[in-house]
Amino acid sequence: MTRFSLLFFTLFLSACAAIAPLPPLPDEADAPLSDAQVQRRADAAARQFVAVVEAVEPVAEAECRRVRRRGPCDFQIVVDDRPGQAPNAFHTLDRQGRPIIAFNLGLILAVRNADELAFVMGHEAAHHIGGHIERAQRNATLGSEIFGRAAGAISGGDSGAISAGLELGAAIGRRSFTKDFELEADAIGTIIAHKAGFNPVRGAEFFTRIPDPGNRFLGTHPPNGARIETVRRVAAGLR
Repeated sequence: MTRFSLLFFTLFLSACAAIAPLPPLPDEADAPLSDAQVQRRADAAARQFVAVVEAVEPVAEAECRRVRRRGPCDFQIVVDDRPGQAPNAFHTLDRQGRPIIAFNLGLILAVRNADELAFVMGHEAAHHIGGHIERAQRNATLGSEIFGRAAGAISGGDSGAISAGLELGAAIGRRSFTKDFELEADAIGTIIAHKAGFNPVRGAEFFTRIPDPGNRFLGTHPPNGARIETVRRVAAGLR
């Protein structure tokens, strides 16, 4: 991962505040884009990305300081510029606990407008604001302790069974509330995108184009319909 690829870094220095709409993606029935069209769309996507980051990042940091009160809120935005990856964005922490929001080129090119990109960024920032990594780690520790004790009691103290119980408990604990975390991030991300001047309901249309995970037991993401409904409900309260 890099701070920005050369293209994005160059545009970061020269980006203007206005966000031009992206050229539309072709439908499956349409002819593929020409090389010139691909380049124009890539240039427009890069400029859109930089403009959205400039608009959303200060709002996300202000919201972080308002809600968390303690801990770092200086988001580092990075781009994974390796080609050919499926669209993805995620939140993580560096070794000092500072928040990182990572996008890959696939996602930057896949969004259809600035509202979608702003909502995705707000959603990822919201994971840090909600302390979801720390909460997942606490859940994993608690689950590991519970299952480890249970395995020890059932097996009569067998070390192999206890080790397996610890691993299983950590995995279950880590996954137990991830759907809640995603919906909470959708709600906070809606607020961030709205405060930054974007339309989060339009942004949440991104969910209509990604696979629906359904409502699987211990799945990591809630159904797309539940996520869209969360965004609409929160956005309605902001008007």
